[in-house]
Amino acid sequence: MQDQHKKIISIDAMGGDKAPMAVLGGMNQFLYQYGENSVFFRVFGNERIIRTMLSKFPRVSRNCEIINANDVILGTDKVRDVIRHAQDTSMYMAIKDVREGKSSAVISAGNTGVLMALSKLALKTVDGISRPAITTMLPSGDGDSKVVGLDLGANVQCDEENLFDGAMIGSIYAEVIGGTKKPKLGILNIGEEETKGNEVLQRLNKILSEHHDELPYEYIGFVEGTDICAGNVQVVVTDGFTGNVMLKTVEGTAKLITRIVKVNFKKSLLAILGAFFLIHVFKRLKHKIDPRSHAGAVFLGLNGFSIKTHGNSDALAWSHAIEYAMNLSQSDFYGKIKERVSALSKIKEEIKASC
Repeated sequence: MQDQHKKIISIDAMGGDKAPMAVLGGMNQFLYQYGENSVFFRVFGNERIIRTMLSKFPRVSRNCEIINANDVILGTDKVRDVIRHAQDTSMYMAIKDVREGKSSAVISAGNTGVLMALSKLALKTVDGISRPAITTMLPSGDGDSKVVGLDLGANVQCDEENLFDGAMIGSIYAEVIGGTKKPKLGILNIGEEETKGNEVLQRLNKILSEHHDELPYEYIGFVEGTDICAGNVQVVVTDGFTGNVMLKTVEGTAKLITRIVKVNFKKSLLAILGAFFLIHVFKRLKHKIDPRSHAGAVFLGLNGFSIKTHGNSDALAWSHAIEYAMNLSQSDFYGKIKERVSALSKIKEEIKASC
């Protein structure tokens, strides 16, 4: 029986390489860690398959409702081929659940392009925002510090207005999710000099610099790729093409570091002994760079939270994605967007006039 006081999360149980077992396993891990009073799941997918697997997860069974979906969107499906016939798929039904107000966020490990298209179609873009952007937090600097990156693939090409809106929603995200008051924000470029980059970047940089004191974030100008992981900036704004390359490069670098550490510590007994004394250091390093610890990217700028986790997400990654969804749904994100759209309207009109 559903507890009306719990947060409700919509789950596409059939999306991803390891679905639905990894999905249910992640739900189980989350409930084990945070308690059964923390969340209620509305699970969309093949009811027969899911119920069979639920026998292994009684904790999940007590805290979910299964809604049968006859069809599944595959990772190889093209947006144009499925968007008109997606009504009975687990992905679309889970997104629709958010639109209808039955759940506060949707999570899927399914086809990114289709999830983005269906989310935009069902949830619509927030008034005052030109385009939604894929957003997540990446490891940066020392300790547990992170950097907000966007757009990570929703919009391959962006004009000044799109990037300005990205800065707006990215800075709010850093505040409400990252807990960073007035975050340092930079526009990703091939150099820090004002003369670097294309005309779009130069025009936007000029206007943001002129209105520096009026912005609700600390605009620091152009930043380079090396600044992302160095901890010099808290929000990095770019177009979806560059952002996706940035994301994959950071994730690939994390895997490279893990491989190098493993290979080198197997080469000698002395190295193995040294690793024993550094076990706590390596645990912190693993948590810092493991992509599963940062599982979940959200399509920000829509009227509802649509969260994409990796296609090969395991139970740990799913557990982190659920935690991510909970944090978003408990925030006043959309209230802040409404306030900021109004506060920055004059600067945005100036930017639109310059395009």
